[in-house]
This record gives sequence, C-alpha cells and structure tokens, in this order.
Amino acid sequence: MAPLVENLWTPAHQAIEDGDVDALARLLDSGVGPDEECCGMTLLAHAVDYEADVAIQGNTEMGVSSIAVLLAYGASPQSRGDQGQSPLDLANEYGHGLATRLLTRFVS
Repeated sequence: MAPLVENLWTPAHQAIEDGDVDALARLLDSGVGPDEECCGMTLLAHAVDYEADVAIQGNTEMGVSSIAVLLAYGASPQSRGDQGQSPLDLANEYGHGLATRLLTRFVS
C-alpha cells in the first residue's frame, strides 16, 4: 500500500485548488485573511496560477472567478509570496489579459 501524502494546502488554498469558489468565499467570510500565504504563494497568486493552468490544460479561456472573490475580500494584487511574484506578475507572465485588467483596477 502506498503511503499517504500529507496535504500541505490550507483550507482556503485547497478550495482554490479544487476550483470551489463558494467554499473559498465561505472561508474568507469566516475570517480567513485574503492575503494568506501557503507554500510560498498568496491566495491571489495561487488563484491566478490555478485559473491559468486549468485553461491551458483544458484549452479554454482563462477565468477570473476565484480572483474576483479574493479581490472583493481585500486581497492585494501586489502582495508577493516567498516565490517573489505578485499576482499581477503571474497574470502578465501567463498572458491572462482578463486577470491583468481586473487586478490592475485594484492596484493602489
């Protein structure tokens, strides 16, 4: 039997990884910080990465659902995790125009 792999994600990061925007909103509404960091990524950077990755793998347009929820709860598009990239940097790197335009509206 294979050993169990420990999940390193926080519940909010796991909600992003699962594409569960409602669970993410519930967690933020219950007090999870919108700039929470896990495994070197802020929630918003993780959301940009997830939305882009899903679109690339599925050959579909990139969405912004989880990005929009995080911004509504006050996540910073300029906050950098341990990996050094801001969500805005990632959106530009992926060529995710919709996310870039949305994030830019929240840059102070």
